[in-house]
Amino acid sequence: MLEAGGWTFFWIACALLFNVGVWAAYEHHWFGLMPRPDLAHHPKDAMDAALCFLTGYGFEKALSLDNIFVIAVLLRFFRIPEEHRHRLLFWGIIGALVLRGAFIYIGTALIEQFTWIFTVMGVVLVISGVKLFFAGEDDGDPEQSRIYRFFRGRLRVSDGDHGARFLVRKGGKLFATRMLVALMMIEVSDVVFAIDSIPVIFGITLDPFLVFSSNIFAILGLRSLFFVLEQALVQFKHLKRAVTVILVFIGLKMALHEYVPLPTWVSLTVLGVCVATGIALSLRRPPVRNP
Repeated sequence: MLEAGGWTFFWIACALLFNVGVWAAYEHHWFGLMPRPDLAHHPKDAMDAALCFLTGYGFEKALSLDNIFVIAVLLRFFRIPEEHRHRLLFWGIIGALVLRGAFIYIGTALIEQFTWIFTVMGVVLVISGVKLFFAGEDDGDPEQSRIYRFFRGRLRVSDGDHGARFLVRKGGKLFATRMLVALMMIEVSDVVFAIDSIPVIFGITLDPFLVFSSNIFAILGLRSLFFVLEQALVQFKHLKRAVTVILVFIGLKMALHEYVPLPTWVSLTVLGVCVATGIALSLRRPPVRNP
């Protein structure tokens, strides 16, 4: 826990230090980066660029809480030993970096070609947030999911413990281990969460550099944050509801951007209030009733 906390602090410090570099880059036009006050949803000046990065990073970090919760469920389901979780999460995050990059590239290209997609993304976020808000607290059984049945039906999976290996050979045939199936399900779950999280960052800014960098920095510290929050998320139950409120807010912001334009600092304030409220409600003890 102490080591994971140290690495979490390290990655957050790196993101904040990088944010200073973002300001300097947009202020002095390094690497061709510059404010675009002539374009909607792009930074107006260097300070606005730094604020967009910080806000996007904060939102992606908050949305990763749900991702961590699902990963914890999958690791328990597949009975992945503590000593092998680092390896599994490492490759899971490598895959997430590649997938997020592809999603961002495709999403940016689509929005540039079809501006109405921006509003559609907002509506999708609102619907997702409302559905998640009223969803139950049940973790769900991964064995009953279509994804798990899909992999089990198409892969030769070797039962039993094979350590940290993803593949084993038996009788001249190659078999997948439960480590590989767990990794595949983690990657698929990240794709599902990316469908929500990528539109969220588009609701903050459409600058490709800020979209990609804020997303990447949020993912880089995901492994260490998992070991810090794996048990804490059980206690902070209202954080999941706070995440749904964030989704609805950003969705409305995107859907109504032409009628009610909001500055970036408003989004950052809403993020802070939602997370703080979720933590406070989770820590609140029920009143003691006298018999």
